[in-house]
Amino acid sequence: MAIPKTHPKAKSTKPRSPILILTASIACIAVLYLVSSLVSTNGFSFSTPRSIRNLVNNPKNRHTLHEKYLYWGSRIDCPGKHCDSCEGLGHQESSLRCALEEALFLGRTFVMPSRMCINPIHNKKGILHQSGKMVSEERWTASSCAMDSLYDLDFISNTVPVILDNSKMWHHVLTTSMKLGSRGIAHVQGVSRADLKEKVPYSNLLLINRTASPLSWFMECKDRNNRSSIMLPYSFLPSMAAKKLRDAAEKIKALLGDYDAIHVRRGDKLKTRKDRFGVDRSLHPHLDRDTRPEFILCRISKWVPPERTLFIASNERTPGFFSPLAVRYKLAYSSNYSSLLDPLVENNYHLFMVERLIMMGAKTFIRTFKEDDTDLSLTDDPKKNTKIWHIPVYTKDGEEC
Repeated sequence: MAIPKTHPKAKSTKPRSPILILTASIACIAVLYLVSSLVSTNGFSFSTPRSIRNLVNNPKNRHTLHEKYLYWGSRIDCPGKHCDSCEGLGHQESSLRCALEEALFLGRTFVMPSRMCINPIHNKKGILHQSGKMVSEERWTASSCAMDSLYDLDFISNTVPVILDNSKMWHHVLTTSMKLGSRGIAHVQGVSRADLKEKVPYSNLLLINRTASPLSWFMECKDRNNRSSIMLPYSFLPSMAAKKLRDAAEKIKALLGDYDAIHVRRGDKLKTRKDRFGVDRSLHPHLDRDTRPEFILCRISKWVPPERTLFIASNERTPGFFSPLAVRYKLAYSSNYSSLLDPLVENNYHLFMVERLIMMGAKTFIRTFKEDDTDLSLTDDPKKNTKIWHIPVYTKDGEEC
């Protein structure tokens, strides 16, 4: 059916202004663009409040309403056996890295927990000394720190787009997915990454609510021995530290100049228990010996020449424990730079993140345990818990310095 034409009145013979025509054209294009931006590429549409449009249009925000999202939980390793406990920073980073890897594989924005719990074993700032009358949620807040105080989320988003679970964007995505029902959200458990990416019921959803392993999130990445399957290296999250922590580390590195570094992990790893004969046994039988100053001097002499500046990061709390190393090296600790660190370090997680950046910048860096075959380490004991308890060894193995 033809559309009837409307004829202008005889007196309207004056030609239209070119400026008027151009303005009208621009307005039409703008309207078409706005309409197209509100239509989902996945077959559904929803209206966008002005506050959310402003959030999306912010040049600092890389996230749009066309993205798809992945949610693993409001706390790292929760739901699961660690909901009421709290693992150390390294354990939680392994789990967080696993979740980020899945988001990267699926091409989705990861909804990151807005806070990370702080294990009291790894904290000396008193943040966990709260009243026993506190309810569980208050206790959780008091024993945790803001995720964006630890990591630079914009920096992470250059590799894996992330938003926090207390953000306006997440609230809008969650509300929209609930309105869409089965077209907007799926609660999945025991589904492989390949199926989540390839199968239509999952691939087109706005939000995947993932129930990860009840043991720990990182169990979803348990095939870590297959190096080709690892999408994010161990160093990824340590290098993503919040800008204020990176800046502090850079200042300390500049003050140190040319230096080497060692990480000496003792306290939490020197666990012993008695067997049925009353004999002490340990999961790391050589660790106590290998992390004592006299053995450290012997071990690192082949890697670190005398008179070098040696930065030491450790959870050993005995004052002056590493002083014997001063016979050969100029010793430095983070405590030497308290004027830089005290204003911004609120807990030991902040402190260790700064120390890691310093150690990563050393000419020679020696770990406590090897992370891979190319690492230098203070001990040859494996880092992974073997579940086999040995009698601790304190004598030399015949190795001469």
